[in-house]
Amino acid sequence: MSEERFGEFVLVRRHEQGHVAELVLDRPKAMNAVSTEMARCVAGACAALGEDRDVRVVVLTSTHERAFCVGADLKERNSFSDADLLRQRPVTRGAYTGVLELPVPTVAAVHGFALGGGFELALACDVIVADRTAVVGLPEVSVGVIPGGGGTQLLPRRVGAARAAELIFSARRVEAVEAGELGLVDQVVEAGRDREEALALAARIAGNSPVGLRAAKRALRLGQGLDLRAGLEVEDAAWRAVAFSGDRAEGVAAFNERRKPEWPGE
Repeated sequence: MSEERFGEFVLVRRHEQGHVAELVLDRPKAMNAVSTEMARCVAGACAALGEDRDVRVVVLTSTHERAFCVGADLKERNSFSDADLLRQRPVTRGAYTGVLELPVPTVAAVHGFALGGGFELALACDVIVADRTAVVGLPEVSVGVIPGGGGTQLLPRRVGAARAAELIFSARRVEAVEAGELGLVDQVVEAGRDREEALALAARIAGNSPVGLRAAKRALRLGQGLDLRAGLEVEDAAWRAVAFSGDRAEGVAAFNERRKPEWPGE
């Protein structure tokens, strides 16, 4: 396993045997609160991972034992003028869109607090694995703002408009078991096993065609919100992008030869 730092607050671990990369939130003294600098670190790491063709899956994890991410750094925000806040906005948006626009499947490993922008980082991932200590929520209206890292758009896509409205308007925190029942997270695992289970899921995903994975994610994302006919056209375009690829030829050959594929990734 190799490691690379992106600024002070983000670490990227590349797992050599599985084409899996971890994007590790590493600002433990602030429970991974998203400051301006941390947002730059996340965006920089995402840009690098998006360009790395060897990476097939990204897992978003945390080094803090009691928190995934507690959201925006309100201590930093307290010192801001209106002009400072306006200047920060594109920087923080870059972190959330960086995760959201990663071209490969993404899995969030959540334990402890994942609130506000912290939960939005998880929502930007394709799958959320949470352990039983997890507490999630979007409490922004309780401090006079709204979810601004994608929460008002991503949450209703997960749980429906009415449920998202109740959660956002009430600003309530939701513990792991209820979060699983409501669909706020996708898997609830035993305490302390969120990273292990997320990495195991990532390894299973990464065994599949890298060309197929990227195309499937593109079709899933681009098709959201479209009517069925338009969505099927998005799917057809993605199918055409992979149908004549080296991965498709290798996958068919491996199936018929009863062996494990050796994906060319093209």
